[in-house]
Amino acid sequence: MSRIAPLDPPYPADVQQDFDRIMRGRPPLLLFRVMAGHPRAWEKFRGGGLLDRGPLPLRQREIVIDRTCALNGCEYEWGVHVTAFGAAAGLSEEQVRATVHGPADADCWSPDEQAMIAAVDALHARATLSEAEFAALRAHYDDDQILEIILLCGFYRTVSYLTNALAMPLEATAARFPM
Repeated sequence: MSRIAPLDPPYPADVQQDFDRIMRGRPPLLLFRVMAGHPRAWEKFRGGGLLDRGPLPLRQREIVIDRTCALNGCEYEWGVHVTAFGAAAGLSEEQVRATVHGPADADCWSPDEQAMIAAVDALHARATLSEAEFAALRAHYDDDQILEIILLCGFYRTVSYLTNALAMPLEATAARFPM
């Protein structure tokens, strides 16, 4: 069980509407139930505005999220995303494994994906990008996409902090880190 108790059904109407919009008919994740039990935290969490598709294609978005979560040891969110979006994002088994264990320049990634993963790694390690790392991103992505990459890294680092610090049990249907 999470260190902070989740909200139990029946949910208030506004929270149920949020869950319906975000989860599209599936039961709400434990993370969402915990956050929704605290109105200010839930508002701020949803206000992050990164629960929508944004300017990155699904594949790039999921690579950023999966890599960020893996770097933060966040099996909970990594598993939720790999299960929910990995196939739709066209991630192979090798690529899913590489989000956890592979270097940024692994052969399974295209040059644009390698530049993006290197940026994720740099942001995780140093909270900044060198001129070379930024230039590598700029060669493949526009300004809106670069901003989205940086924002996703920060948002999912926060999500990682939440799920790890609250000791959230893994979702039963979510993937597990590969060995």
